This record gives sequence, structure tokens and C-alpha cells, in this order.
Amino acid sequence: MDSVNEFVVDGTARIAHAQYQTIVTSGNHAIIADEPNKIGGTDTGMSPYNLLLASLASCTAITLRMYIDRKMWVVDEIIVNLQLFKNKEGVLIESKLEFKGELNDDQTKRLITIADACPVHKILVGNIVVNTALQAV
Repeated sequence: MDSVNEFVVDGTARIAHAQYQTIVTSGNHAIIADEPNKIGGTDTGMSPYNLLLASLASCTAITLRMYIDRKMWVVDEIIVNLQLFKNKEGVLIESKLEFKGELNDDQTKRLITIADACPVHKILVGNIVVNTALQAV
């Protein structure tokens, strides 16, 4: 990347011999990632694909809640349902939104636009560069 990079967040994944249980940490938080039993994992946590969708879904929900609260609209619950599809052409993520509250058509149309503006959505559809190197010890 040519521009100055702004540090946003870090994350670490550690795996030993428990197939494929991985401890993922970021900041003061930790979760378990794993793979399903059907592909040799122990199914003790979400798979990496599940974690990707969880990140997008939670960011979308939080972004929508912030916007709705700022507008003082009456919405009791926001539900973001995601499905990921892979094929030889690439990846498709279907996002379905549900709002429990008092919204008109113009408001719901605006919320679809706001959902697509969440930071994780922007990262996923933007220009991503992943630099992989060995860590100096």
C-alpha cells in the first residue's frame, strides 16, 4: 500500500495439537475457532467462515443500531441473517435484514444503504492486501 497505514486492531491465533481447535485473541478478548467434526475438527467453536460472517453481521447490526438511535426511530430489534456461497467464480454473501419496530418504506430503504456502509462490509468489498511473512523471534 502506498499510503500511510493506520493501525486499527490486532489479532492472534494459536493452535497446538487439538484438531483444529484454535484460540483467537484480540485485545482483552478470546474465542475458540474450530472446524466441524465432518472435516476432522472438534466443533468446539465457529469455523473461520462462520467467524467472517459473524464479523460482518455484528458490524452491520451495530452500524444500523447507531444510525437508528441517532435518528430516534422506534426499532426494538435488528436481525441480520447472512449466508455465504462459494463457487468457481468467487464468493457471494447474501444479507437479509429484519426490523422489529415502526419503520416506513423510506426508512427501510435508507437502512439498506446504511447496512452496506458498515466498516467490515467496506473492507470486504474494497481493496484488501494481506502481507504474510515470518515473525522474527
